[in-house]
Amino acid sequence: MNASWDILKTLSDPTRLRLLALVSREELSVAELQEILGMGQSRISSQLALLRQVNLVTDRREGKNAFYSLRTSVTQKTLALLRAAIESVADLPVVGEDRANLERILQKRRRTQEQYFNLIAGRLGKNHCPGRSWEAIGHLALRLTPAIDIADLGAGEGLVSQLLAHRARSVWCIDNSPRMVEVGTELAKKNGLLNLTYRLGDIETVPLADQSVDLAILSQALHHAQHPQTAVNEAFRILRPGGQLLILDLNEHAFEKARELYADVWLGFKESALHAFLKKAGFTKVEVTAVAKEPTEPHFETLLASGLKPLR
Repeated sequence: MNASWDILKTLSDPTRLRLLALVSREELSVAELQEILGMGQSRISSQLALLRQVNLVTDRREGKNAFYSLRTSVTQKTLALLRAAIESVADLPVVGEDRANLERILQKRRRTQEQYFNLIAGRLGKNHCPGRSWEAIGHLALRLTPAIDIADLGAGEGLVSQLLAHRARSVWCIDNSPRMVEVGTELAKKNGLLNLTYRLGDIETVPLADQSVDLAILSQALHHAQHPQTAVNEAFRILRPGGQLLILDLNEHAFEKARELYADVWLGFKESALHAFLKKAGFTKVEVTAVAKEPTEPHFETLLASGLKPLR
């Protein structure tokens, strides 16, 4: 039978036409449609099933709920037919009531969200929020990396650099472990990151030329240096004027086993010590901030230090 004839027959039922008028404006659950139309679930579900059979609506499952909306693949010819049918009954009192009830449902949705966020305001970072993690936020932030040259000093396998390389012009990973350099090089090759290069070297004698990068990173590497000030001085040397140094490292702590467990040379640094390292090296606009603290013992706290190399 002609598809347009089937649709005309479908539109001849008042309930189906009212349903189409609603789902053409907003995706709605069966429960919301019940509340808007004041009808039982079985009646609404059976009419929606007929609308789905003629490919006018589509459904989406979310847990125990089913949400219905107008099918996006509806042809322009059919869409014109639907609009004409819906417009023809737009002035009927019952359709006006449907529109008012729909607006009430949408306002109810907004109030529910507003009440939730009002309730957790000031506590959002302290409670579980599905999909909200520092890992996810980190991936988002790393996508903002401009096309610059970066040196990851004491990079290890270069997890951060593997992500930065997707946007940066070039990334150099420096590490004093031959095996780390080997593994990192294999990962870069596997991921097709031709702008990511690993070099064997020490953060106190970085194998890069003067003023060759725009950003230097020391991520949990400085506490492995024999002479932290020398490492910061080296970062200053390889940075171009206007370049930036970022340091992530542990705040000073008393967990002595870190020397044995993690080969740490220093048990973190005071904020004042990191600040002094950068200022002595020649950095300006130095900032040191606590950015994270582990909830379990020994409650390691992470500091973020930053500084700019002067333009002159």
